Amino acid sequence: AAFAKARPDLDGLIKRRFFYRQAFEIYGGVAGFYTYGPPGAAVKQNLLALWRKHFVIEENLMEVDDTNIMPHDVLFTSGHVERFNDFIVKDSSDANRFWRADKLLEEVMEAKMADKACTPEQKVEYQKVHAQADAYSAEQLSQVFAQYGIKAPESGAELTPPEEFNLMFATPIGPSGMIQGYLRPETAQGIFLNFKFCLEQNNYAMPFGIAQVGKAFRNEIAPRSGLIRQREFTQAEIEYFVHPQKKAHPKFAAVGSLQLELLPSPQQLAAQPAVRMSLAEAVAAGTVANETLGFFIGRTYQFLVRAGCKAEHIRFRQHLPDEMAHYACDCWDAEIEMSLGWVECVGIADRSAYDLTVHAKATNTPLIAEEPFEVPVKVERYGLSKKAAAALGKSFKKDAKRVTGKLDEMSAEELKALKATAEAEGKVSLTVSDCGGSDTFEIANELLVFEATTTIMHVEKYTPNVIEPSFGIDRILTAIYEHTYSVRAKEGDAPEEPPPKKGDKKDSAADAKPGVLAFPPEVAPYKCVVLPLDMRIVRECEYAGMRDALRATLSEQGLQYKVDESGASIGKRYARSDELGIPFAITVDEDCLKQFKADAASATATLRERDSTRQVRLPLSTIAQTVAQLCSASSLTWDELDADSAGTGADPKVAYLKQMGVEEALSAAVTALAKEKPADPMKWLSARFAAL
Repeated sequence: AAFAKARPDLDGLIKRRFFYRQAFEIYGGVAGFYTYGPPGAAVKQNLLALWRKHFVIEENLMEVDDTNIMPHDVLFTSGHVERFNDFIVKDSSDANRFWRADKLLEEVMEAKMADKACTPEQKVEYQKVHAQADAYSAEQLSQVFAQYGIKAPESGAELTPPEEFNLMFATPIGPSGMIQGYLRPETAQGIFLNFKFCLEQNNYAMPFGIAQVGKAFRNEIAPRSGLIRQREFTQAEIEYFVHPQKKAHPKFAAVGSLQLELLPSPQQLAAQPAVRMSLAEAVAAGTVANETLGFFIGRTYQFLVRAGCKAEHIRFRQHLPDEMAHYACDCWDAEIEMSLGWVECVGIADRSAYDLTVHAKATNTPLIAEEPFEVPVKVERYGLSKKAAAALGKSFKKDAKRVTGKLDEMSAEELKALKATAEAEGKVSLTVSDCGGSDTFEIANELLVFEATTTIMHVEKYTPNVIEPSFGIDRILTAIYEHTYSVRAKEGDAPEEPPPKKGDKKDSAADAKPGVLAFPPEVAPYKCVVLPLDMRIVRECEYAGMRDALRATLSEQGLQYKVDESGASIGKRYARSDELGIPFAITVDEDCLKQFKADAASATATLRERDSTRQVRLPLSTIAQTVAQLCSASSLTWDELDADSAGTGADPKVAYLKQMGVEEALSAAVTALAKEKPADPMKWLSARFAAL
């Protein structure tokens, strides 16, 4: 409720400060497309950089960058051409009004649950329907719509029966348009297609993971809710390849003690609330299928919290049995509570070996891994003899691989039944369906010669299973905006603004509430803002040189920053930077300028922290380095810096040196010494201190 109440003010801030806006807005816009402005683009890139640090670097993953356009054969094999569909329903009185069926059903159930007249029994019923909305078939949706009398929301007319609508954007490839292509609906397929080459680069070692970050495209039926449901969006996906029977993870103990809110499928079907348990308990109980899946659930939780999502508003929901893909072993969604309720932002699935298997079959390319057996293993096989395989090659020529490939897939029982039919009829029909089409071949009985063989195997060849965490970056950004936004009750360090004079130009943001985006420093669009206390400072001739030197040191530290030298009061400029989520402000005042004039190395400036509005005074020469530490994964926190600056919590000797100004004088002297490089450093220092 708090998120929903704050959302209108947050929307105003996001639009006013151009974090993002609807794309093509001056042309009226098109639903499902958004443009990120300067601060929004910076936040997004910083989030992706954090994701790479958290997963690619810390988990030692490989990364690929595949194409946005994929040919028909790839997506036909993966199942997207036939099965990547949502159900659409239309207003029977106006075909131009349509809805995604499962989302319309969810909205109706939410409205019914929100009704004050809803009984506890009815609420349980509605929760069950809501939980299964995207798992219903077309027939089941029709039945549920009829049961609850669901009509077209705007006109009240009857709805058409649910129909499948493929979500992929089709595009011809090449001048002739003869090659059918699609904008990729996910980044995952590019990883599977390049598994073989990445395995080679990994020296054939298993397990290992491959990541990809990029755009994905889905022709959503009814895009809405800002960044939540777009037609062009950013995904960050990992495919972690493992042995089918070896899904333990060496680092699972590091996350096993995490206590998480889990919503297993039995709880959902019974309309019961989420349960809180550790990942170790969940894996031991079989609630989560295996350690590797559990490890990535834990790492996903840590990433979301590190990025700025509130821990108490994160849960993991297990897919229902009829919601899960037919090939998946287990699947969990990281859901984050926002103004729209619980929203799926990350999917973490054990996809078994489905993708590698279908692409290997379609291309006749072995997508396998190998591991030596500890003890050699005897393997009995029943299949085509070598002479029969050669005879089939001569008989079927270019189709021979398809025919022998189909026979290799068949079990001993199937082959024996096929041989019996061939012996009885003199020939047999074999249907082969793959990306080359569906064809039936007639095989003469004499070509079908099978034999049983026994082989000693020293190396196991297997198709790896894959654990896939898939991150919806734009959805996570929405959660970060909502979870970090607040309205400051009163700006403690901002002076009262004088009333506007007659004829003054009206501030377009005058009616806006003093919003604050408390981004974690790693994600913030700018790490600090440089603020002269007022315009008198700006007009001092020394100021420009000091500012430029500070800008140079900030750039050297790799910090994104802003400079605000407008004529607004310091309080208003603090508020502006708070709206942008800038964690630190460096304020240059008269004391700083006087110190700089006397001795540049001894100048100090004020560093303000956004969330507490507290300030400390630090040497200008080291302030950029301090900000860099505060904005990185460094152990330095603002409270530690504040305590050190005040002398509290520090060694009494160090506190004394700070209090007497000795530390500051020493720091300035050492800086000046390094710059001067005198022949006799000790004599130079003695002379400097003697002059104090």
